[in-house]
Amino acid sequence: MARLYIGELLIQEKLITEDQLEKAILTQKREGGRIGEILIKMGFVQEADVIKIVSKQLNIPYACENSKMLSPATDQGLEKLIPRDFALKNLVLPLSRNLNSLTCAMFDPLDIMLMDNLRKLTRCDVNPVLATRSDIIKAIELFYGRGNMFKDAVRDSYGAMDEVPEESADEITSTLSLDKLIARAEEATVVKLVDLIIRQAIDESASDIHIEPFKDRISLRYRIDGKLYEIPPPARHLLLPIISRIKILSKLDIAEKRLPQDGAFGVKMEDRVIDLRVSCVPTIYGEKVVLRILDRSKVVLDLDRLGFEPKQLEDFRRCINYPYGLVFLTGPTGSGKTTTLYAALNELKNPTKNIVTVEDPVEYKLDSVNQVQIKPEIGLNFASALRSFLRQDPDIMLVGEVRDLETAEICIRSALTGHLVLSTLHTNDAPSAISRLVDIGVQPYLLVPSLVCVVGQRLLRKLCPHCKEAYEPKAQELGGIKLKTSLIYKPKGCPKCNQIGYHGRTVIAEVLVVDDNVRKHMSGEANLLNLKNIAKESGMVTLYESAIKKVEEGITSLQEALSVSMSF
Repeated sequence: MARLYIGELLIQEKLITEDQLEKAILTQKREGGRIGEILIKMGFVQEADVIKIVSKQLNIPYACENSKMLSPATDQGLEKLIPRDFALKNLVLPLSRNLNSLTCAMFDPLDIMLMDNLRKLTRCDVNPVLATRSDIIKAIELFYGRGNMFKDAVRDSYGAMDEVPEESADEITSTLSLDKLIARAEEATVVKLVDLIIRQAIDESASDIHIEPFKDRISLRYRIDGKLYEIPPPARHLLLPIISRIKILSKLDIAEKRLPQDGAFGVKMEDRVIDLRVSCVPTIYGEKVVLRILDRSKVVLDLDRLGFEPKQLEDFRRCINYPYGLVFLTGPTGSGKTTTLYAALNELKNPTKNIVTVEDPVEYKLDSVNQVQIKPEIGLNFASALRSFLRQDPDIMLVGEVRDLETAEICIRSALTGHLVLSTLHTNDAPSAISRLVDIGVQPYLLVPSLVCVVGQRLLRKLCPHCKEAYEPKAQELGGIKLKTSLIYKPKGCPKCNQIGYHGRTVIAEVLVVDDNVRKHMSGEANLLNLKNIAKESGMVTLYESAIKKVEEGITSLQEALSVSMSF
């Protein structure tokens, strides 16, 4: 019997469709690579599912984190047989040794050169066991002890306090010369500590790192899935060297402590590059630093996977495929507006369309899209870039944010002259965007024919699928909320989610399609106040209703839904 290809096996197992396989094959012909990795990258299938299929295809055992097979023997000197750096670089974990036979967990047992190098390095015959990339990395970190490196470095920083003179930390840092400051920032202890702070944040899927000075301590916090969590901080006397080290990496002025500064740098982890945006702000106890982590490999630029309800997605897709008009995304900072816009552009881009964007900053680079970073210091702002865009024969224009009347008017006039314009506004819900535009000076007679859609969105934390608990809520907890199910879920906490109870986030949204009913009420202050009710009459599902549906579906908890949405 002929061996089936992995794509055919995935179809047999009903993990992908034939249409998805055809798309992956076209991508493979265009960009190269293995079909399994392409299917994972496109979001059609999970990595673990592909590894299980490959395991059957090659007749090699499959090891997952829960099976306890990825727990190496501790009494065979395996850590000396395969060094940690080699293990991480090649995604190989030694599991056990029996005479001249070594069992290893591997991500790619078909790599002939790797197998040959392993035999030469260990002088053993290698028996491969298949595992996912993420499971191997976690197991390597646990086995080689890197999980404790950060805790050890923090503890050692307090031990080093004996070397600090009796003067206060503020007095010491204020008298350091620039040369000494650079020298201290480049010390092995500081370099290691900064590296571990960043690495730990990336490992825990944090989006931001906050390093904050107070009178006698440092506060170190990670933002994970939208919430800030305290992390054991290093000693107070290392504040200035740590901040100086971050400034050196970001190419900022380490001597300037009185003014805010912004910078950026990149770090490489395994097979991916992660960007970090740095912001320094002076406070009364020293400089506060926030590092925004942008891991492009974890960003989902697929509208189907963001969390929109089917009807909402259908309405949004219809609007972004109009030949012209104005589409706004609204919500507070960190609500996923930019990701949704990028996902829309990712779907719209094709060789027949000229797409241009003006952003501050350009967060993710898209192929076949012309992206412009604004530079106010030389006069390149949103308005000036937009005026230039109109001479570039664009079909679709993306404006990072509408901040003033001039930018709003150019967007509207562009929409009225045959261009599709996508942008964002900071408002609490979708109907408020219309009021905001009128408030900043946009004339209703221009807004009515140009605006086609407004999407208001938030991000909700998803319950960890491994530990969420079902329960029957009491009437007191519901407070009058009517649910379509008697059982809902609450967080518990497990090793998979670092005892938080939540893992990942999903979108809740309200999609206001500007139809004839909405347009006739878009002039006059009294009508603007009633826009939300008018939009609901036209079929708009509110943020609150969208959040409650996520509770009914077991995606999030009632407490989380109510914390980010309101029923008014």
